[in-house]
Amino acid sequence: MKDRKEKKYYTYRSIRDERQYGLYWYSGLWRVLRPVLVALTVLVLVLGIGTVAWNKLYGEFAAPLEENLPPEATDVPFEIQSGDSLNRVASNLEAAGLIRSKTVFKYYCDFVGMGQKIQVGSYSLRQDMTMMEIADRLAAGDGRAIVRNITLIPGESVEDFANRMVKNGVFESADTFLALCKTGEKFSDYYYIADVRADSRSSGRKYVLEGYLAPNTYEVYVTATEEDIIRKLLSQTEAVFPEEYELRADELNMTMDQVLTLASLIEKEAGEGDFARVSAVFHNRLKAGMKLQSDVTIHYITGVRKMALAEGDLTMDSPYNTYRYNGLPLGPICNPSPKAIQAALYPDETLVAENYLYFCAKEPESGELYFSRTLAEHERAVAVYAPLWQAYDQSRGIQ
Repeated sequence: MKDRKEKKYYTYRSIRDERQYGLYWYSGLWRVLRPVLVALTVLVLVLGIGTVAWNKLYGEFAAPLEENLPPEATDVPFEIQSGDSLNRVASNLEAAGLIRSKTVFKYYCDFVGMGQKIQVGSYSLRQDMTMMEIADRLAAGDGRAIVRNITLIPGESVEDFANRMVKNGVFESADTFLALCKTGEKFSDYYYIADVRADSRSSGRKYVLEGYLAPNTYEVYVTATEEDIIRKLLSQTEAVFPEEYELRADELNMTMDQVLTLASLIEKEAGEGDFARVSAVFHNRLKAGMKLQSDVTIHYITGVRKMALAEGDLTMDSPYNTYRYNGLPLGPICNPSPKAIQAALYPDETLVAENYLYFCAKEPESGELYFSRTLAEHERAVAVYAPLWQAYDQSRGIQ
């Protein structure tokens, strides 16, 4: 009897415990699930609100202006020019009817890091493109080159360079470039050009900018104007004429313009290996008050590189004629290399000390020079090599 009661008691207790355990388990599960369900509900609400808000913002600011535009619809031409800011590009897109909001376009490009990637070019865009698609297209470019390399060769005059740029398709005509180089008026913000223009004799120069366009290879936009290119070349001149050179020019009692003028003669007279020796001869002649008698100054006047000069060439009345006038010519006759500028400032010390006063070309094709100290020695060398110069001129059809 006792066993039965005890069994009944334990059975009842077990049922009670199981019920309590079940309630506890469900209560624990609810405690876990409740915040999850709340979070899911909030997430669904946020996503719903976000979707509605995005659809509204997209439709109002980012969607194409024209939905379901037929494929045969005309594309809208769009141009981005060199120097256009992101603000200008955005404004032009809005004005062309390609985006809904220039402000949103600008902020979008800045946010995704595309603001600095938009490229100069000519594009064909459609009004059924989204704002994002347009931004991607402008960042990818129009498939054409946006930059090109141009080279100013050491010893080229501004006319040589301009004509080669026309030949290479960089300039349509040499006229604008040469007109800018003629007066240098637009470039007086460069101190060395302002100094040249301040000289009362500058109006007699063939080109004020001659000698100041630094030879080098430059990367420029394909849309760069003649003025843009000139500024690119002028900006390098200061780099190839550092303060050290200015101090050295002061030691020689020379201006920057005089150094560049002398360097231009050196560049045209000799190969790089003879630069310092030619410089020594010119320095000695200047110090002695002699005419420089440089053939290359005649070439600059006539535009013809003639080895055997005639009497009429030597007597031409031009401030560039160093056979007629003492001292340096009125200005540079080409754009000299850094090596020629260095040679103008640091002539060969041995030839300076030994007072070499003359040089002449040997065989024209070799480019070698013969240096002499006395006039008699020089005349003997001329007698030997002059027939070679004449034959060389005749072979090129030059009389």
